[in-house]
Amino acid sequence: MVSRSYSNLLDLAYGGTPTLSQEKKRFRRVATVPGLLSEVEDDNCNSVSSDAPSSVSQERMIIVGNQLPLRVHQNTDDEGWCFSWDEDSLLLQLKDGLGEDVEVIYVGCLKEEVPPNEQDDVAQTLLETFKCVPAFLPPELFTKFYHGFCKQHLWPLFHYMLPLSPDLGGRFDRSLWQAYVSVNKIFADKVMEVINPDDDYVWVHDYHLMVLPTFLRKRFNRVKLGFFLHSPFPSSEIYRTLPVREELLRALLNSDLIGFHTFDYARHFLTCCSRMLGLSYQSKRGYIGLEYYGRTVSIKILPVGIHIGQLQSVLNLPETESKVAELRNKFRGQTVMLGVDDMDIFKGISLKLLAMEQLLMQHTENAGQVVLVQIANPARGRGRDVEEVRSEAYATVKRINNAFGRPGYDPVVLIDTPLQFYERIAYYVIAECCLVTAVRDGMNLIPYEYIICRQGNEKLDQTLGLNPLGPKRSMLVVSEFIGCSPSLSGAIRVNPWNIDAVADAMDSALILSEEEKKLRHEKHYRYVSTHDVAYWARSFLQDLERACRDHLRKRCWGIGFGLGFRVVAMDPNFRKLSVEHIVAAYKRTKNRAILLDYDSTLLLTSSLSTIPNVEAVGILNNLCRDPKNVVFLVSAKDRKTLTEWFSCCEKLGIAAENGYFIRPKHDADWETCISVPDFDWKQIAEPVMKLYTETTDGSAIETKESSLVWNYRDADPDFGFCQAKELLDHLESVLANEPVLVKSGQHIVEVKPQGVNKGLVAEHLLVTMKQKGMLPDFVLCIGDDRSDEDMFEVIMRATAGPYLSPVADVFACTVGQKCSKAKYYVEDRTEILRMFQVLANASEHASKIAPRPSNRAIIDRV
Repeated sequence: MVSRSYSNLLDLAYGGTPTLSQEKKRFRRVATVPGLLSEVEDDNCNSVSSDAPSSVSQERMIIVGNQLPLRVHQNTDDEGWCFSWDEDSLLLQLKDGLGEDVEVIYVGCLKEEVPPNEQDDVAQTLLETFKCVPAFLPPELFTKFYHGFCKQHLWPLFHYMLPLSPDLGGRFDRSLWQAYVSVNKIFADKVMEVINPDDDYVWVHDYHLMVLPTFLRKRFNRVKLGFFLHSPFPSSEIYRTLPVREELLRALLNSDLIGFHTFDYARHFLTCCSRMLGLSYQSKRGYIGLEYYGRTVSIKILPVGIHIGQLQSVLNLPETESKVAELRNKFRGQTVMLGVDDMDIFKGISLKLLAMEQLLMQHTENAGQVVLVQIANPARGRGRDVEEVRSEAYATVKRINNAFGRPGYDPVVLIDTPLQFYERIAYYVIAECCLVTAVRDGMNLIPYEYIICRQGNEKLDQTLGLNPLGPKRSMLVVSEFIGCSPSLSGAIRVNPWNIDAVADAMDSALILSEEEKKLRHEKHYRYVSTHDVAYWARSFLQDLERACRDHLRKRCWGIGFGLGFRVVAMDPNFRKLSVEHIVAAYKRTKNRAILLDYDSTLLLTSSLSTIPNVEAVGILNNLCRDPKNVVFLVSAKDRKTLTEWFSCCEKLGIAAENGYFIRPKHDADWETCISVPDFDWKQIAEPVMKLYTETTDGSAIETKESSLVWNYRDADPDFGFCQAKELLDHLESVLANEPVLVKSGQHIVEVKPQGVNKGLVAEHLLVTMKQKGMLPDFVLCIGDDRSDEDMFEVIMRATAGPYLSPVADVFACTVGQKCSKAKYYVEDRTEILRMFQVLANASEHASKIAPRPSNRAIIDRV
């Protein structure tokens, strides 16, 4: 049943909570308190932390996939159910890499529908016998979830097929999305029935369960959660067409580790996060990470491998040996080229057949000598497109065989009946070349299986009449659009849409020297045999453990509603600034130093204007009028602009160009914080910046007295970022001997004199107040970006020095919940103005009681 604690997520998805057809049996959880077993009750799922001590010492991994790794059929005699492990399931095979000390529990659906009255007994049997927790889905819900949203929307889109017409996947259907969210919620409930959140790891697999991380993270803020996507992830231009694009991205970001087969897939995901969520990633010591509300979401790039032991055991079967002998006799004197694909629109079967036809037309000597055996597995989806692919394949095969066939010889052998695994293995063994020409595929392990099978064994070598001690040979022609292509550097890579190129590649594979085939096989075999499924699983688990290492060290809490829920993780000492707390400190102190960043305090978030907000200037003036306050505004703007904007603030101190110029009050002269002999370096830097401005649409140069800034805020995010990195390297090179600092910021690259930063303003303020005998007992410093961190550092360091009162209240505060040297945070600029208004009211009230001589205040402008 759908728990009430999660109904808000479902409500957000489609405006109501679905009613499922039946309740399911609840399993007892592992003991979380010694001597006590507890049920997971939905009404009590509002807790977002897991502080109960754990009694489980053995490491556990909960593996969640769309289907359980089980074979199931119903006995006809006693109407009972028979279950066995599905040795072909990746979820079962990956256990080999987790270690014997790791207990594995599976959560997923069964491949057969179980009547509601038998579900409790089946679930109990599977849990006790196989450690499997089945998620029973009503047939109608499953159809909408799997054949609907997964296969009509996600799967085509992730394989670069847009629903441009009703025939191409169909328009977005909100009811199918509702079913998808509902099924993910059911899976989450099943995980919660067996999880020990303090100790267990959860590994979620593939696009069927992309919103599951949000449900789990909402219930357990510190859950150790990994996700691996086994399909391609499309480019941002394709992905952004999905109406629920942000919901899926944010759900995935509730994982600790997200895995992809190739760098291309990971790069597309990171680009989507950048363009749609405004997130940037960093690479540190070989690991890629996204900072997301204080949490680091790690990115894993590693293609999955195959289970070599299973293949070798099948190779050793007598049935395999017999089948190999049969096929050797059948194709004696002929060269077999093999294709093994699902019969769907993305596997490129028809393109492969057309390439075979082209090969026979261009090289007529191959007729009677070369055979293409195409094994067509049943499609996993259904629909008119599958029928069209099947019809086209049959028609093409018939045309080729009629044109080039002869008695006893068919150029193309199409096998569309189900084969036993050993039969498929036998075809691998006899094939001189394997062709995988999918137009888009997530990974495709067919080439890996082919390589291992071509290595063979002693009995098969004898059957084929080969020297068991002799070298092995194989050839691969693979599409450049499949996940395994980058790892097979010895394969002939092709664009499957280029029929001529594929035909040429097939010919090259046939005429390549035996020595070259041997070298390529050895290279591939070395990689495939060392990067098997166990290696992949072991590597993923190690990275998941590393990604979750800081869970207990950080303070976590949940924010947001529905599928926008996320967890904020911060240092235990980092907390929200309480208005009551700061007002109390403000009222009891006499010498106050206030430093403010311009952008974070005086600008409206929704406005494009950079002119200060009138209301904010009024509040600022009120603070400046209090004789106990010294207020400084710090900004990256030039001093002329700031003089015009704040001419009405007579007692406001201003620092322009990030602290290079300082003016203590309106009628004082501007001073420089450091001495700069000349600015000749501008003649070097400005032409370089102009070059990048001309080639980067949306960029501009800001020329200031002390610095040059290249701004790409209005440029394409990805191109601008790439250009900024190139510009940074270029400027560092040409200015290597100049006394300047080249640094990047938020959408900028800046060149300025060495030593200039906002920290100078903070130092100047504290030193000046001490010299005047006004030792600060209250310090408030507010900023919102990286340049403000210099101020925070100076302020926090001053707490241990002579420039503050021993009992000073210090409030270094950043805007937004993010990693910072500040000790406090506020949510947004509106909250800052509200706080300033309260402080100004406190000053006004105090002045009516006992007016005092004037002091000064400082504000920061970015």
